[in-house]
Amino acid sequence: MQDEIKLERILFLDIETAPITYRYKDLSKETKALWDKKWMYNESESPEERYKKAGIYAEFAKVVCISMGNFHNGKFYVKSFASDDEKHLLELVSEHLNKFYSSEDSNLCAHNGKEFDFPFLCRRMLINKMKLSKILNISGKKPWEVKLLDTMEMWKFGDYKSYTSLDLLAHVFNIPSPKGEIDGSDVARVFWEDKDLELLKTYCGKDVITLASIYCLITGKEAILDEQLIFATL
Repeated sequence: MQDEIKLERILFLDIETAPITYRYKDLSKETKALWDKKWMYNESESPEERYKKAGIYAEFAKVVCISMGNFHNGKFYVKSFASDDEKHLLELVSEHLNKFYSSEDSNLCAHNGKEFDFPFLCRRMLINKMKLSKILNISGKKPWEVKLLDTMEMWKFGDYKSYTSLDLLAHVFNIPSPKGEIDGSDVARVFWEDKDLELLKTYCGKDVITLASIYCLITGKEAILDEQLIFATL
């Protein structure tokens, strides 16, 4: 039960991803053929039109920014990592995850994490020939041994009809929206055209703060206050 989990033993996480190649026309011949084959039976969009959403597919995209946050002594500490060197970024994050996952009561939380953040990280770690972080390596584990929390799953209460965004939950709980200068559809442009890693860190960090507040509110606690925030961008 979530109400039995100590807040200080939860690491809150959000990732931002971007296509490995920015534009469809610049894909290698082999990659373009594989992308086209993936969408050859999609009548609503051509493979080229669909490519604007390539950032959500781990075979065609990479992690460009990760933010993590945790509670300690009444404060909420936020750390953000961003890089155009994905392997270096994943190594930094994996080291942090392994340090946090030092006991059986450690947990990792993301919004829609079980469908996106967690599997995306695992796939990209393997593609980069890395060992999976201990907390993400759930192969062979029993359900009660898996320490992955998902606020979207918690909000469903067993209802599997729809997707509820973090932004929508922020609205219904009347807390500040994580969306500011950009939203998820802008990440590829900010990474590839603007090359603004600092903006990605800020955006991703806001998502983590909102994520942690949503978790608190769902479990009957108070949302995070501004005076509780401590930032450490890396």
